[in-house]
Amino acid sequence: MSDTAQELLSRRLARFVDRRADWNAFADARHKGYKRAQHRYIGTGASGKPDASVVPAEHFTLSVMFVPPGQGNAAHTHEVEEVFFVLSGKVSVFVEDEAGNRAEATLGPWDCVSCPAGVVHGFQNVGLEPAYLQVMLGKAQPALMSYKDPELQKRRDAHLLGTKSC
Repeated sequence: MSDTAQELLSRRLARFVDRRADWNAFADARHKGYKRAQHRYIGTGASGKPDASVVPAEHFTLSVMFVPPGQGNAAHTHEVEEVFFVLSGKVSVFVEDEAGNRAEATLGPWDCVSCPAGVVHGFQNVGLEPAYLQVMLGKAQPALMSYKDPELQKRRDAHLLGTKSC
């Protein structure tokens, strides 16, 4: 027996009022310069944290990141494409090639960048106001991000276990 339209909609609807800002979603988010809050909508995304309030993911994940001025994320990679779509604020994004050369661009509202799988990338809020970014990953349950910084990489697994060594 298939679901009614109402049952289908009920399981696939995620309202902002029901999202909780997770300031501890990522191992790097505990460190100065990387503080940000994830609001999960579809799938758990790169945080890998279970969240009963999210819409189940089939082919991608979607979250909204709240980023205070001067904050961002650590240089990292994923095994899938990651997309940043700026909803509000001013964000500097970067990518690095295999030789370690970095290219940067400043994005404003309604600007978007796609970071290919395996490419080191990241962002920082360079504006005076908080920024909101929509973040998508190209897989229903992507592997955890890999940090460029070896110390952050070591702390990633401890972070997921909730230990205090992070």
